[in-house]
Amino acid sequence: MKRSHSFKIFLPAIALFFCLAVPAVLRAADTGADIDDILTAAESAFQNMATRDYATLWGGLTAETRRNVVKSVGKALGKAGRDDTEEQIRTDFEKGGEIAREYWGAYLSQFDPTMVLKESRWTMGEIKKDRAEIAIRYKKSEHDAILKMFREGGAWKVGLDETFSTRQEK
Repeated sequence: MKRSHSFKIFLPAIALFFCLAVPAVLRAADTGADIDDILTAAESAFQNMATRDYATLWGGLTAETRRNVVKSVGKALGKAGRDDTEEQIRTDFEKGGEIAREYWGAYLSQFDPTMVLKESRWTMGEIKKDRAEIAIRYKKSEHDAILKMFREGGAWKVGLDETFSTRQEK
């Protein structure tokens, strides 16, 4: 009788252990795949900047970044006397058109993506279900830049605006 009683206690304990341990192992495996996907998405964005593939770059940015770029470009064009609609601006960026080339040309005159790709150390930061962070430290810097990544529509996207914007209103 003692053996049967021990078995009745031992079996639920083993079952509880597997219920707790197996999902943790599966989550760890998912995180490994996510890390590759996150780093690939970030690296691709900087590579697209470097090669000036603006249409592909645009697709790798978060919806919030794209929305904020379109709004700020629209305001700048309006001040210059142009009346492009947000839809026209968005379409131009999707195609890598004239407006996109001018915008990214100005952006890249202030930022060198090869510095991030070749002269910086990348360290994976916190990963949550739909958010992640990559710490990027330029070789001559004492501080990390924390690149914010977001999963949208099943793919990881770079949050340029979420990372670097100095705007107070969002």
